[in-house]
Amino acid sequence: MSGKRQVYIGTDSGATSSKTGGVWEDGTTITTKLAQQSTNSELGTAAVVAGWLEGANEFLKRNDLTWDQVQGVGLAIPGPYKRYGVMANTTNLPKSFEDWDFYTDYSKALAERAGRPIPLVVGNDGNYGGVSEAAHARGTSKSAVVMLAPGTGLGCAFIDSRGLPLDGDTLNGMEGGHMSAALHLLDTKPYPCGCGRTWGCVEVYTTISGLPYLLTERLPKYPDHELAKSTLSAKEKVLSLRGLAQKGDPLAVEIFDFQAKVLGIHAANLTIAFDAEYVVIGGGLMDHESTTEEFRAHYLQVLRDNMEPHLWPVQRGRVKVVPAALGELSQAIGAALVALYQSRL
Repeated sequence: MSGKRQVYIGTDSGATSSKTGGVWEDGTTITTKLAQQSTNSELGTAAVVAGWLEGANEFLKRNDLTWDQVQGVGLAIPGPYKRYGVMANTTNLPKSFEDWDFYTDYSKALAERAGRPIPLVVGNDGNYGGVSEAAHARGTSKSAVVMLAPGTGLGCAFIDSRGLPLDGDTLNGMEGGHMSAALHLLDTKPYPCGCGRTWGCVEVYTTISGLPYLLTERLPKYPDHELAKSTLSAKEKVLSLRGLAQKGDPLAVEIFDFQAKVLGIHAANLTIAFDAEYVVIGGGLMDHESTTEEFRAHYLQVLRDNMEPHLWPVQRGRVKVVPAALGELSQAIGAALVALYQSRL
């Protein structure tokens, strides 16, 4: 391998598709071109591992790299887990995947393909996405980072000064979306969450999952609104809100302003707990292809305005709120970075 640069590969395994990324030994991204393939979960665990391996193999070929350059691999995979590298029951994968030791299976496959053992790290996909976004946001500083990514649910991550995520004992650390919202500040009800809790999880008030409640709560104030008269299904109505908000529709703007307020207060609580200098906001609302620059800027400003008063005085004006930047590549790149960072410990 003399004269060749070392590389670290990241595999991001979703329920339907898997993505592959990589970084050089200095942490810079090898390519920003998206590489993905079907996860093939319906074909069983062996097919999934074969797909991960093929994704890594194709990534190396496409970038004129070889297996002897690979010094580590990271796997970002959704939980929950029973223990490190062992799957618990999840709604996004077949029931037969419960108790699957994916760490051991992928380790063996990598060793067979490379002709030698390759260090493997595994972790929650949301946490690993936070790793890459943290590296992008803070640059060369060692500042801590909190990432919040509202989408269907609320992804949360805390990244420390080493660039590593808070995984917790069972890789379920930073499930901040299921902490209770500050209902006494929000003038709203404790709506039930998909996780089974009924105390009013933050996720319900900040993501798509809770939009039906928020729309039902606010629609009576707008009796002449098009959605009040619409024959669309409840799902179609809530999915139309983002587009309406970008056109300045008062009802839709009010709902997303409320979501930004809740997330701002939650960001303040997490910042007080972790004393992070950066708060990165990801998810679909920050997607440049899905939302306008005006919408994103307004959402972030409402979030900042509601975060600042709840911070410690010394933190006010110091904590930076920035949008996520890496999109669909974030979790694969984050997995590769964790493999790199762990090699330095």
